[in-house]
Formats: sequence, C-alpha cells, structure tokens
Amino acid sequence: MAEFADKYQTLLLHRERSRLHVTLNRPEVKNALNPTLIGELRAVFEILQDRRDIKVVVLRGAGGTFCAGADLKSMEQSLTDKPKPGEKDPIATWNRGFGTFLEMVNTTPQVVVAAVEGYAIAGGFGILCVSDVAICTEDAGFAMSETAIGIVPAQIAPFVAARIGVPQTRHLTLTAARFKGPEAYRLGIAHYLVKDSAALDAKLEELLKQIDKCAPIANALTKQVVMKVGTEPLSQVLDFAADKFAEARRGPEASEGLRAFAEKRPPRWATE
Repeated sequence: MAEFADKYQTLLLHRERSRLHVTLNRPEVKNALNPTLIGELRAVFEILQDRRDIKVVVLRGAGGTFCAGADLKSMEQSLTDKPKPGEKDPIATWNRGFGTFLEMVNTTPQVVVAAVEGYAIAGGFGILCVSDVAICTEDAGFAMSETAIGIVPAQIAPFVAARIGVPQTRHLTLTAARFKGPEAYRLGIAHYLVKDSAALDAKLEELLKQIDKCAPIANALTKQVVMKVGTEPLSQVLDFAADKFAEARRGPEASEGLRAFAEKRPPRWATE
C-alpha cells in the first residue's frame, strides 16, 4: 500500500481514522498554486486512487484562505520556453497537466469535501468545483478571474460547467464576476453556507459524521455511476449502474450493512 510522505513543502496532512485532512500551506501568498503545490497535491491524489482505508478527504487552506488561484510570478517564470518546431507548446502541456490533476480529484473514490473561507479564485475555484461537497462562509470571495488578465480558464471551465451549467459558467467566465458566499450557495457551487470559520468547523464535523455512516466502497461505486450521467447514453449508464449494484450487493459491505440493520446496530464502517 502506497504511503504518504512524512512531510510536504506546501501541504499539511493529518489522518483522523478514515478521514484525511489536506491543508494547502502557503498562507503567505494566500495558498496560491505553484508547480510544487500542484505536484504535491497530485502525488497525494495518486496515492488515494488505491486507498480504501480512507473514505473522505477534506481540502482546506491555511491562514483562513482556501486558494487565491495561480501564483502568477511563478507562472511567469516557469513558462518562458518557446515551442520548438513541430512540438506542442509547453504552455499547453503545462496547462493540460492541471486539468489532469482536476480529473484525479473529480474521480477519486473518496468523498472530497472542500471547506472554503477567505478566497477561492481561478485555480482554487476549479479545485472547489471538483469537490463532492462544499461548505463556504458568507464572506468567502469567489471568481473566475482569468479573462480579466488576458488568459483563459481552460482546464477549469469544463468542471465549473458540469457543476452549475453552461449558461452560468458563461456568465462567470466572460465577466470575471466576483461574488460572495451567498451567491456561491445560490448557484450550487457550495452546498452549505455558514456564518464564519467557527460555524464552518461545526458544519464540517457534522458533515463528516454523516459521511461516516456511508460505506466507503458503496460511496466509490455510487460516485462512478453519478459521474457518467450526461456523458453517455442513458441506457449505457443504467447498464453500468446495474453492474455496480451487483458488485456492491455481492461484496462484504452489503452483507455487513444488512446484518447490522437486522441487529439494530451501526455497521462496522460507521464506527471505524
């Protein structure tokens, strides 16, 4: 079983039973994304692909800010190479790499919870939009600000559109609109709206206790089914879903869950 590093340059990891808390840890720059931070996040989610002992990942930012987007100074320094004849532009390759990371978060078998305060801007907004469940404070600030500085939210926009629809994404991208927590909640970007950081902590713990009640493999299989909706013909989705139902029903979780229900006790995974 692959293990996480003992220490990361830009992340703080804390394991609590089947919960993994992953904190972006560049508070001096509002947790702006640089190659090191993206690389370390990607390494963590690569490990998570095969970890069934962890069923929920909590993403948060140190210093009261989720993520203020790309570290523009770092981006400017790292993208100076021009494409060689016949080769793909290195900027495109770098940009697509961020999309690959977002795909990993989007499809990871664990439940991904984003706890957002401060800001979730540009790339940070993209990370928020590939979470399964999001909590935000009323004063948290959001924006897809790329077009305001002459660039394209290329890897982020498809995930935002999947979350809130194309019309709303067109509005947010083409105006670089800035908005606060209540609007994020109204749009469906966040699932819970809380007053402040203390209320966020309380809601997060309440949510994690809800997730504790769910079987981890059943959650992972359910996520696979839901992620196919809208991307394949309905009949194919239903065929896939039937196979996943059979896989779960013949697995150990269903046996334990049905036994626990008959014995009027919590299933094993709810107490681990």
